[in-house]
Amino acid sequence: MNFVEELKWRGMLQDIMPGTEEQLSKEMTTAYLGIDPTADSLHIGHLCGVMMLRHFQHCGHKPLALIGGATGMIGDPSGKSKERNLLDEATLAHNVAAIKAQLEHFLDFNSDAPNAAELVNNYDWMKDYTFLDFARNVGKLITVNYMMAKDSVKKRFNGECSDGMSFTEFTYQLLQGYDFVYLNEHKNCKLQMGGSDQWGNITTGTELIRRMNGGEAFALTCPLITKADGGKFGKTESGNVWLDRRYTSPYKFFQFWMNVSDDDAKRYIKIFTMLPKDEIDALITEHEQAPHLRVLQKRLAQEVTTMVHSKEDYEAALEASNILFGNATSDSLKKLDKETFLSVFEGVPTFQIAKSDVEAGISIIELIAEKTNIFPSKGEARKMIQGGGVSVNKSKVESIDMQITADALLNDAYILVQKGKKNYFIVEVK
Repeated sequence: MNFVEELKWRGMLQDIMPGTEEQLSKEMTTAYLGIDPTADSLHIGHLCGVMMLRHFQHCGHKPLALIGGATGMIGDPSGKSKERNLLDEATLAHNVAAIKAQLEHFLDFNSDAPNAAELVNNYDWMKDYTFLDFARNVGKLITVNYMMAKDSVKKRFNGECSDGMSFTEFTYQLLQGYDFVYLNEHKNCKLQMGGSDQWGNITTGTELIRRMNGGEAFALTCPLITKADGGKFGKTESGNVWLDRRYTSPYKFFQFWMNVSDDDAKRYIKIFTMLPKDEIDALITEHEQAPHLRVLQKRLAQEVTTMVHSKEDYEAALEASNILFGNATSDSLKKLDKETFLSVFEGVPTFQIAKSDVEAGISIIELIAEKTNIFPSKGEARKMIQGGGVSVNKSKVESIDMQITADALLNDAYILVQKGKKNYFIVEVK
């Protein structure tokens, strides 16, 4: 497969250095993409770059995922308006290990294939490199004028940030450039990839390689992903959408993709899945014939949730989604773990009662009209039960004399009451 053509039709190609496509068609090529370990999880803003590495390997080339253990201690000024907080060594080591585990979902690190992926950490070659050696061997080759001309630097100096830029951040492009030099010499790496905001740093690397050893080096970037309305991709009201379930549950992750707009779904299914062109074209055609069925969003959510988490997590998220929006059974509800249950019913009015209230048994009327304010009066509660309009844990209440006991508790802590078709209430039992 032709890697550049694959990126083009997927909308994943922004800038490409002349000669790059010829190099890739000539031989199996090694390329790297850098990730700063500023947290112990990737978020979906990283996914476009990671998918580039995945497509690169799929096309028969060798990907290197570079974790910036050294550069992560400094902070990249690209696309930033403020100096980044510096991380200590122990935090960085923890973050690096966590990110490697996540990357194994996307790349084949463990096979005997010649294009098996490798993880590299620039801390390994920078930790013993003295400042004097760096200044003499690397710093003398690139002029300040050349560095100042880069967009990432110009923006910071042209008033977009009142604090300016520290010398530490100013040297970032030299450090990133030296990573490319090192990998070019030690891993025969001829291509660096990244987001379009990295173009300046990447081309500094190609220039350093040319000046230090006369070697061949190439550059390629993907566009920064945005939403159709111009908003920032991957941000929700509660912050980033993370790949780690501790920060974003598989259910919430699934819902993020389910809720993207039609225009975004058409772009994202090309960028964030491995589905081939003919299948995607067919899905888009099917979607356009009946947009209300949300065919694209459903397939996008399935592919990405399965890839990042697992098939089981996807199926659980789908089942959880049906509980809220479909005709799910009480058995489906009982399968939800506490984390997913609270995610599904986030924002639902919640009442608290004592555990002693249910241990001996409590009548449904007392529960919904006295211990809680789900109904303003017993009379109204009775009337709605008799009309078949009240459910407990997705089972219709058949009698006004029904007793609720501790056996009804979900995750040993919750009772779900439904009033009519759309009004949910949680009774938390403490």
